[in-house]
Amino acid sequence: MSDSITVIGNLAEDPNLKSTASGIDVVSLRVASAQRWFDKASEKWVEGEPNWFTVAAYRSLALHAAGSLHKGDRVIVHGKLRVRHWKDGDRRGTNVEIDADALGPDLRWGTSAFTREARTEQVDVPDAPADESFPESVPEEKLEETPF
Repeated sequence: MSDSITVIGNLAEDPNLKSTASGIDVVSLRVASAQRWFDKASEKWVEGEPNWFTVAAYRSLALHAAGSLHKGDRVIVHGKLRVRHWKDGDRRGTNVEIDADALGPDLRWGTSAFTREARTEQVDVPDAPADESFPESVPEEKLEETPF
């Protein structure tokens, strides 16, 4: 089972782009996300403790993130949540990681110019033979009764 999560936060550092031994591009980012609320008693905004996430993105998303995002940028991340507990001698901790499916700037705080990347590989889809093409409509006598 994988849990999906969406996080809005700020990049703590520039994206770190690397390639695996098999040639897959991977970018790693640190995102800080903190709750903010207005305290009516003091009439001030209060900043909560930040939650820290390590974000990994792969392949074209990694390349696009590395070329588009910078330290301090407000970002939106959506992906699979992974919580890992670790122990090193007497020290213990928890890493909260996100394998990103989508990643980009938060447009509430600024503007962005989007450039679509041209696809480099073609997918061949054979044409359906004339006798197997999808009919425009199905005759009523061929419709099945709804089972419920």
